[in-house]
Amino acid sequence: MNFSILWPHHREDRDNSIEISAIGEGITPVFGGGMRNVSDEQWASCDGIVGTQPPPDSMQKLQRCRIFVKTAVGYDDVDLDAWSSRGIPVCNVPDYGTREVADHAIALMMTLTKSIAFHDESLRADPRANWRPALNPFGRRMSDCTFGVIGLGRIGTATARRAKAFDMDVTFFDPYQPSGVELALGIRRSDSLEELVGESDVISVHTPLSDATRNLLNKEVFAVAKRGCIVINTARGPIVDIDALYDAMKDGTVLAAGLDVLPEEPASVERPLIRAWLNDEEGMKHRLVVTPHSAFFTPESIRDIRAFAARTAARFLRDGRLTNCVNLADLTTNL
Repeated sequence: MNFSILWPHHREDRDNSIEISAIGEGITPVFGGGMRNVSDEQWASCDGIVGTQPPPDSMQKLQRCRIFVKTAVGYDDVDLDAWSSRGIPVCNVPDYGTREVADHAIALMMTLTKSIAFHDESLRADPRANWRPALNPFGRRMSDCTFGVIGLGRIGTATARRAKAFDMDVTFFDPYQPSGVELALGIRRSDSLEELVGESDVISVHTPLSDATRNLLNKEVFAVAKRGCIVINTARGPIVDIDALYDAMKDGTVLAAGLDVLPEEPASVERPLIRAWLNDEEGMKHRLVVTPHSAFFTPESIRDIRAFAARTAARFLRDGRLTNCVNLADLTTNL
């Protein structure tokens, strides 16, 4: 039997060779050219969809769809209830950018702890007067620091391993991880979020975004954090209450922060922290490094996500092999 997989956003005239190679025999690829350009027939006849969440009116047109693969690790913007009520499994691609995001978290930490952005900006302003080798306002010896990982999934684990390479004392908080995982990795487990932030010199966020993790790092948590800590977020912006982070940076609880993700993207100038960063507010200069949700990106990671997403959909349709399903418990029909 021949199956079809729909990529709503892909155009026919782009290079789709990665997707075509990954799906293999017995699967027909269909490229819609944009969500609103997909025809009613393409929605109705597709056996699988790879991409982002279709709008509700498009989902009403589905007749044969048996799987949806979100081309991302995070799926907080996917209407799981809508898919589950139709008995359609939703899968993500959790293994495409693991190393890139872990590398980025460490890069943000090192940019701050070695004052790299500070020195670069200072030297561009005056390369002679600001040639100050012994000035390092955020300087830390890595092996004397505790690195706290919030969320020990794939990326959190990869980041913990990288921190260990700097001889850092690594601890984590993740109530969903089984006992003993810390022994396998040679790190420590914190029994609570408050315990972790209270002893960590660097706090690195790696949890998914959910109702439970929204504003996880908030005013109450920062109140018990180790004074002078550094906060790194490469997960999802709303996990960190950046208004509370701004207050914690102003009172000195948080020394500096590196953020690849923000509650609003692009950055909202209405946020006090972003406004202070843009305006070089007194006492805040050089203490915040922002990147544009770019931690995941390398040419290799984009190749991987395209291939892995296509393969996930094709394997299920061809062989019934379901991997990385995020709504399995909520499906209302047997697969």
